[in-house]
Amino acid sequence: MTTDDILINLGPLAALAGIWEGDQGIDVAPSLSGAVQTSYRERISFEPMGPVTNGPQTLYTLKYSTTAWPLDARDAFHEELGYWLWDAEAGMVMRCFIVPRGVNVLAGGSATADAKAFSMAADVGSETFGISSNPFLDKAFKTVRYKLSIIIHDTDSFSYVEDTQLEIPHLQDIFHHTDSNTLIRVA
Repeated sequence: MTTDDILINLGPLAALAGIWEGDQGIDVAPSLSGAVQTSYRERISFEPMGPVTNGPQTLYTLKYSTTAWPLDARDAFHEELGYWLWDAEAGMVMRCFIVPRGVNVLAGGSATADAKAFSMAADVGSETFGISSNPFLDKAFKTVRYKLSIIIHDTDSFSYVEDTQLEIPHLQDIFHHTDSNTLIRVA
């Protein structure tokens, strides 16, 4: 199957195929002194692949990797590897990824094939769209909910807002570790 054939079947994810960069990122993360905001730049690569079949289910996929660096630093502070999936029959977008801190997430949500905006979510304890963490993170910074919203502005620009909700023992309320960025296609 050619890349063009795969792109035709990627539904709302087709617009994301390629390499993207953005330097408008804002990360709000927990620290001992409270929330810390970091401006960052990011590079995301989405590579079309598929079809992937699970019996009667057919998925078209973007294999992806992302790296983010504070604007004033050479060393990355965040990396991910994973897949974004489109299930046309179910009208569903999904994202499965692992973060090298020892967290993995499978998030999902409904979308139409021509959607320019869509969302995905996962909850700890869910048997379908769920979250798991290493034992340390499960106790010290337990991820209880993950939400991602995407807006595709045009063929060369998209934005996202991500909300990773954490239970941190010394805090009474859930901490919303948020990330947002607007990225431009570079290849």
